[in-house]
Amino acid sequence: MHYAYRFRLDPTPSQRERLDYHRDTCRQLYNHALTEFNEIPESAGTLNQRVRQVRDQLPDLKEWWDDLTDLYSTVAQATVMRIEDSVKALSELKQQGYKVGSLNWKAPQEFRSFTYVQSGFEFDSKDGHTVLSLTKLADIPVVKHREIPDSETIKEVTIKKEPTGEWVACVTVDGKETPEKPERPERCVGIDVGILKYAHDTDGRAIGSLDLADERERLQREQRKLSRKDHGSNNWEQQRQKVAQCHQQLKRKRRDFLHKLSNYYATEYDLVAVEDLHIKSMLESAGNSRNTASAAWNTFTTMLSYKCDREGTHFVEVDPAGTTKECASCGVATDKPLWVRKHSCPACGFEMDRDANAAINILSRGFDKLGVVHSEGTTPVETALPMFASDSVSGVDTKRVIETGSPTLKDRPAQAVSE
Repeated sequence: MHYAYRFRLDPTPSQRERLDYHRDTCRQLYNHALTEFNEIPESAGTLNQRVRQVRDQLPDLKEWWDDLTDLYSTVAQATVMRIEDSVKALSELKQQGYKVGSLNWKAPQEFRSFTYVQSGFEFDSKDGHTVLSLTKLADIPVVKHREIPDSETIKEVTIKKEPTGEWVACVTVDGKETPEKPERPERCVGIDVGILKYAHDTDGRAIGSLDLADERERLQREQRKLSRKDHGSNNWEQQRQKVAQCHQQLKRKRRDFLHKLSNYYATEYDLVAVEDLHIKSMLESAGNSRNTASAAWNTFTTMLSYKCDREGTHFVEVDPAGTTKECASCGVATDKPLWVRKHSCPACGFEMDRDANAAINILSRGFDKLGVVHSEGTTPVETALPMFASDSVSGVDTKRVIETGSPTLKDRPAQAVSE
């Protein structure tokens, strides 16, 4: 299983100039390779074959392009092969119904990374500090907040410049063992996501939504200041970086919350069931599109999916249609407007919080779709209902979500989440 670690770099001013030089050289090489690629007819071969034809021209390019000799060989090759990945990405978007054009040259602010593949990099220790040694570049200090296990093999290292001007290293590893998923999962959970409460699960937890009001207010202030600056001036560039820092803070706070929440469910359960939401249509609706986008439900399910694979946990996405309307006890569908927050079945009299009722239906559909054996003699709904013996539902503040990798995750997970 491929896995990525992300480390912050702390280059010196001279190293920053060197990094920018390498990045811009890769950008010029990409633009030149794209021009050569466009001149090759499609009848000359497959996409991979045509890109490789351009890549094979690199030795001849170095004879008259002196700057290419400053790039490590795998960095130059990976830069050309990015064309293949870009064309495939456009093809996938086109198949999904999007209107796409063709690849264009990259401007300096659009090309932000270059990659070392297989070789040319090494983590080392100098003067008591951890550095990332990059061939033909420099020994760059790195903030290595976690160790990479010896059992995992580093496949590639991508050096990226953030819009804020910071540099990071994305380390892709291979060889991470994935445990087998249990045939008879015992700890199972269904999760219903929302706006007022970000997640409501079948264990009675209601995870509060992340409060980003202060960050959004600061972003609006900085954007207003940016609009008053002369575009392209030094003051405009300084203010642009402040706006980028606000965006980065929003992104980091949101992803930190999603990482912690998805890690908890992936490590504490044998089966996790969620809704397969169609976010595009929800964003097109008026009135609540910003809150829907800010919730980042697709990002949450993506994180949950790969972390469940990593931990050997069953992960299943079910059809969300009718999960709120159907009664978890008898299955009778009842229409209810959004402002009605309590489910009350007119057929059997069963009452419950509407999100809790939806979570049970999601878990039930997850059992049916996955086809796993849970317990003999009981249905999925019967096993979920006893979890709600009490009328009260425990609310969990987002700040109490357990930190990823924290020792308390194994010491007292239930207490830490339900407090």
